[in-house]
Amino acid sequence: MSSITTSPPPFPIPDGFRLHTENNAHILMAENEAFLNPVQEFNRDLSVACIRTWSEELNKVKQAKRAQIREKRAAKAKEGFAKKRQKVDESDANSESLQPTRSVSESKADVQVEYSTKSEENFNYKITILEALSATGLRSIRYAKEIPLVKHVLANDLSTTAVAAMKRNVELNSLGPEKGSESSESARKGNLALGKVRVNEGDACALMYSHRTDRVDVVDLDPYGTAAPFIDAAIQAVKDEGLLCITCTDLSILATNNYPEKCFSNYGGLPLKAEYSHEAALRLVLHAASTSASRYGRYIEPLLSLSIDFYVRLFVRVNSSPLQVKKALTKTSSFFVCTSCQSFYEQPLGRVVEKQGAGETVNTIYKTQPGPSVGSKCPECESSLHIAGPMWSGPIHDTDFVSQVLQHTEANKNLYGTATRMQGMLTVAKEELHTPFYFTPTKVAGFFHCQTPSLEETTSALLHAGHQVSRSHASPGSLKTTGTCEDVMDVFRSWVKKHPVKNVSDTSPALRLLGKEPRTEANFSKHSKSVTSSSKVKIVRYPETPANWGPGSRPMASGGNKRKRKHDN
Repeated sequence: MSSITTSPPPFPIPDGFRLHTENNAHILMAENEAFLNPVQEFNRDLSVACIRTWSEELNKVKQAKRAQIREKRAAKAKEGFAKKRQKVDESDANSESLQPTRSVSESKADVQVEYSTKSEENFNYKITILEALSATGLRSIRYAKEIPLVKHVLANDLSTTAVAAMKRNVELNSLGPEKGSESSESARKGNLALGKVRVNEGDACALMYSHRTDRVDVVDLDPYGTAAPFIDAAIQAVKDEGLLCITCTDLSILATNNYPEKCFSNYGGLPLKAEYSHEAALRLVLHAASTSASRYGRYIEPLLSLSIDFYVRLFVRVNSSPLQVKKALTKTSSFFVCTSCQSFYEQPLGRVVEKQGAGETVNTIYKTQPGPSVGSKCPECESSLHIAGPMWSGPIHDTDFVSQVLQHTEANKNLYGTATRMQGMLTVAKEELHTPFYFTPTKVAGFFHCQTPSLEETTSALLHAGHQVSRSHASPGSLKTTGTCEDVMDVFRSWVKKHPVKNVSDTSPALRLLGKEPRTEANFSKHSKSVTSSSKVKIVRYPETPANWGPGSRPMASGGNKRKRKHDN
């Protein structure tokens, strides 16, 4: 890969087109021809880094497996050669006139083993990527150029004008089919003549369903709006240990309760209205992917799930295992959310019971979870509760994977135009606790009508109480904790005792919050772990909103649309 450059490309720009450059990828765009949002450069940078890191780790796993197979074959071959040598020695011992000699077959076999070992050492597993909704093809071009272990990228779109733009841009970047691909030489090369980026015009779901028997390593879904119509096909098109990348920009449905019926039809769960609604959006999309995978005996492992600007971006590993499919029940919950103080109460759908069987055998039984986990009113402020979910309640990140992507980003800052922002968000995600939802001291202080304690004071109070605390990537000034909502409220009740509140209305929920006494007195003195090691590093964790913020307008060119459903609110 080359570093970021702003120098003009070595080709003329035709009339009626404008040039767009990201890293070393160049595309020509005509007015209203295909959709491209420049703000999504962060999304594309992050995707390149994640897929590259994942492909390198997958390559190591594949190499290790091949090495084990090679060692077993070598050991088996030596065992066979030893038996043959023993027979030769015995026959030679019976004839004094013959001297023991090394068999020709053994010598040839040793040469074959040595040659095989050298060829295996040079083995690299190359991945195939399917981008179902490519538009201009910029993302596919960047994948082909910037990820070393890419075999080829299949770029698809339903729009005729978008496909024409893709073919032009692929050829512009010298990634298309070889010229004269019908020649005997190209036919001898086979698929190599088709190019590194292969353009396809067709329905995204039909294409992915056609790959159920010929699966790809990575499927990338980046539609205009919801990815819900494509998740089922994508789950079936990706290989075991493969990567599924999902973008959803319909946060007006996922992160509010304005359209609960639409959210339920798309993702199989109800949204919530609270300050942590963007994390709930991530969990709803993960729930949709998990339930879809379970139908086919497959399960998901979230590697990185981020709420970014006006969209969510998820990187999920897909595998097959009937046992792990059963465990999906225990990673799914509904939540009761207070309409006033936003306290939440988890209601898991299932639980695991282990019973001792014969001998040392332990039988695992899956059962439903008794409930409800809370009464009809909020225990903290006695306000009404709304139900949200079901949604994914397991971890939304894999800490080891996030650490690897962060290390790659820090070592290759010159390769990404948004490297500073990537470093900040990945740093927060790496330290994020695997517990549902976050809170901000400012918001909770508003519920109490009190002065806001600092992040350090709030963090220290929770740490002194024996709880773990981290930041959340989804919102500036946010905190996640292993403590319950009651533990958080008790911290603020202790704070109010030191900073009294005046003039609270008799009908305000704050009066009921203040009416409860804290179970323990909070300690707001500085805790040694209130500042993490990474907090000492000067990085931008929550950058300002970029220019031209927003999802942009859908292209209105003729020739079809890249979305499967044309009328989707």
